[in-house]
Amino acid sequence: MAARSAALKLDWAKVTTSLGLRGQTAASLHAFKARNDEVRRKLQALQELPTEVDFAHYRSVLKNQAVVDEIEKRFATFKPVTYDVNRQLKAIEAFEVEAVKNAEATKDQVNMELQDLEKTLKNIEEARPFEDLTVDEIAAAEPSIDEKTAKLVAKGRWVVPGYKIKMVWVCP
Repeated sequence: MAARSAALKLDWAKVTTSLGLRGQTAASLHAFKARNDEVRRKLQALQELPTEVDFAHYRSVLKNQAVVDEIEKRFATFKPVTYDVNRQLKAIEAFEVEAVKNAEATKDQVNMELQDLEKTLKNIEEARPFEDLTVDEIAAAEPSIDEKTAKLVAKGRWVVPGYKIKMVWVCP
């Protein structure tokens, strides 16, 4: 009973967004929810149907009593078919195992991304202001800058960006 009430209270939209589920995991979860909703709808519709048959009413309304007797006899001997749901339960368990495995993989990936982001944030917080860096420190951090600069200077094409901009001074 507790599982039923928990399933009813579950906000499916928040599950995918809060866990950041994407791809096959999210699609499988949405497909499962759709099947779950359809089964709940069918169960609700079946539960609303009347289960008792008033044969006395039909005997009073119909002239042919033999038909009512035949239907009542068949109704009394009717045994509903029982289905072996073990195959479906195994499929659900396999789906659950796969969903848990995908969720763990997603969790591991998110944790790795969080660690990378935390390192990046720490580097940003501990970095010296750009104005305090020397040319040698920048060149050591990115050696391709020195190589590109040397090529441009050798070809005589190197110009400092913004160097030829004319300044206009306005006096008040």
